[in-house]
Amino acid sequence: MSDYFAPPGGLPPQTALMTGRAVFTDAYAFIPRGVFSDIVTSYLPGWAGTKAWIIARPMSGFSESFSQYVMEVAPGGGSDRPEPEAGVQGVLFVTRGELALTLEGQAHVLAAGGYAYIPAGATWAAHNRGALPASFHWLRKRYEAAPGVEAPPAFVTSDSAIAPSPMPDTNGVWATTRFVEPDDLRHDMHVNIVTFQPGGVIPFEETHVMEHGLYVLEGKAVYKLNQDWVEVEAGDFMWLRAFCPQACYAAGPGPFRYLLYKDVNRHARLA
Repeated sequence: MSDYFAPPGGLPPQTALMTGRAVFTDAYAFIPRGVFSDIVTSYLPGWAGTKAWIIARPMSGFSESFSQYVMEVAPGGGSDRPEPEAGVQGVLFVTRGELALTLEGQAHVLAAGGYAYIPAGATWAAHNRGALPASFHWLRKRYEAAPGVEAPPAFVTSDSAIAPSPMPDTNGVWATTRFVEPDDLRHDMHVNIVTFQPGGVIPFEETHVMEHGLYVLEGKAVYKLNQDWVEVEAGDFMWLRAFCPQACYAAGPGPFRYLLYKDVNRHARLA
């Protein structure tokens, strides 16, 4: 089982250097893990005992299709009505502790690595029934219906339950844990886990229509973002607008893994 990074919160000491690695450009944003301090958290209506780092949100002229939160729920905290907007789907991915999830009347306990897809309009609740804080990612996207395509159902699974699919001609050093099949047109977003073994690379500059959110779960690498090579490690977040060139070289001693969002399977809107 992977050791997923979750922000510890708190504040840096007064003796720490102010200089950090955070970057915001017109092509990408890079939020290093040192930014995840308590002074940049949000408290959300309908959630008790919970703080959130909002690391992506729709912004005109930038990435516009999704939002991504890193949630930390104290023991006894949670929400009976988490999603405030109609028509919005979600994905939960747990990185620490346990999350008690009730989804369409079914009870689930998601430990670290647990994954849930929540369709738009679903009835759900999430609470921390344990003795330790629970941390999870919550990705939200307005569902885009397509003519003749039914909406996808809810499901719950885990990282450990799905075998990674190796990329062709990579000898297994680059693989993707796919929670949804790529050709399942019911889904208009994918939230997967990408794994590189040491020395694995993306051997060309990907330049494509999909927007990305990439949260590093484990390991370290150097990542090509537009014209820049950026050193990244567990706990860092990258936010890429459509067509931002990207590539990767896994430079650390162990696996490099990240949670990847992308919008898929729909026409480009012209109006």
